[in-house]
Amino acid sequence: MYKLDNPKNNYKNISHAFFLSLGITIAEPSTVLPLIVSYFSDNVIMVGLFVSLLRGGAIVIQLYAAFHAQAYKRVLPYLSKVFFFRWISWLLIGLSIYFIGDSNKSLTLFFIGVGLFFFSFSAGFGTIYFKELQAKLFSKKGRGTTMANRQIAGAVASILSAGVTGYVLSNFEAPNSYAYLFMVSSIFLAIGFSSFVTIDEPPKEKVLQKEKNFKLFIKNAIKILKKDKRLQQQIAVIFLSFSYFLSMPFVILHANETIVLTGWMLGGFIMVQMFGSIVGSTFLWRRIHNYEKMLSLAFVFMILAFVVALFADDIYSYALVFLLFGIGLDGFSISGMNLVIEIAPEEQRPLYTALQTNITSVGLFFPIVGGVLLKYLQNYQLIYILSILLLVLGLLLSLKLKSNEENI
Repeated sequence: MYKLDNPKNNYKNISHAFFLSLGITIAEPSTVLPLIVSYFSDNVIMVGLFVSLLRGGAIVIQLYAAFHAQAYKRVLPYLSKVFFFRWISWLLIGLSIYFIGDSNKSLTLFFIGVGLFFFSFSAGFGTIYFKELQAKLFSKKGRGTTMANRQIAGAVASILSAGVTGYVLSNFEAPNSYAYLFMVSSIFLAIGFSSFVTIDEPPKEKVLQKEKNFKLFIKNAIKILKKDKRLQQQIAVIFLSFSYFLSMPFVILHANETIVLTGWMLGGFIMVQMFGSIVGSTFLWRRIHNYEKMLSLAFVFMILAFVVALFADDIYSYALVFLLFGIGLDGFSISGMNLVIEIAPEEQRPLYTALQTNITSVGLFFPIVGGVLLKYLQNYQLIYILSILLLVLGLLLSLKLKSNEENI
């Protein structure tokens, strides 16, 4: 009998989070990435598009990944291939900025987009495999604890990364500074990926026989979605949680217009956001095992962040915005993953994960909508208010989701 909550697996899980965050933070979608894109293009719609590319490419492949994963007794061999592909895609971004850079900004931007898309696209497979592993390796309580520990480790790493980011941006000229960040961070990604693939994975006891073709799989997936009312409600709430993406990427651009950011200020905001993540995971999220309650609280923190952003006009108020972002984002991340694991039958876990993630991740393209609105309305406060209204709706529905669970 396989023993859940193995300490060694927990350490490797945390190590993966640490080095992954150490690398990826340099393109954090609320701070660094918008400034990189705005360097190569003055179109705010492009900022929204590239932020979406960083996360949204995973949408198109997750159901196909689940189609295959439902029949796998072990997923780690496939996850190893995903990790390698993600690492190559990330390195490509740094190399393209370094070797092309200012000589052809449009071409550089194209390769950045290609790298971000494939980095995100491959994560579509990785998300299914990762959540499957978390469900197999940890009990409900252990999973909540290890995920909170992952968030803390990732936040600590991000603070360190923010310091490096601030130093590089302050001491090297763009665009080479951006290239250095991506190339160095690819080393950290390699360490994190290598650590995780050594996890001890047990074989899955209940697997489904794969359908004859993907079309039949989709038909079955639609039937399950129509039948499971709880899954439908959960998907609606989590989709609304992504409405923060309408405005979040543009807060840093607004701050840059208001107080004129230096490299150290940018690094400081990243640090503050990650400090918020540590505070949230240490003193709040790791203590809550009712994931419906966690989701509702995450909505509250994100709403408060945008309320502060409406009136922010100095470095301290913007620091508070990013602190609240850090707390709320972790709450969304931990609760969303655990909620789908809790309601999914073991043999259908990849399918449930893909359905929830695939549908809700449409919200990852909200930055494009936000960019269009900002371009034509020329008003940051209006898109902040729109995010607040959608988040309030999500909060109200999340409270109903909590009461619905009692009747299941």
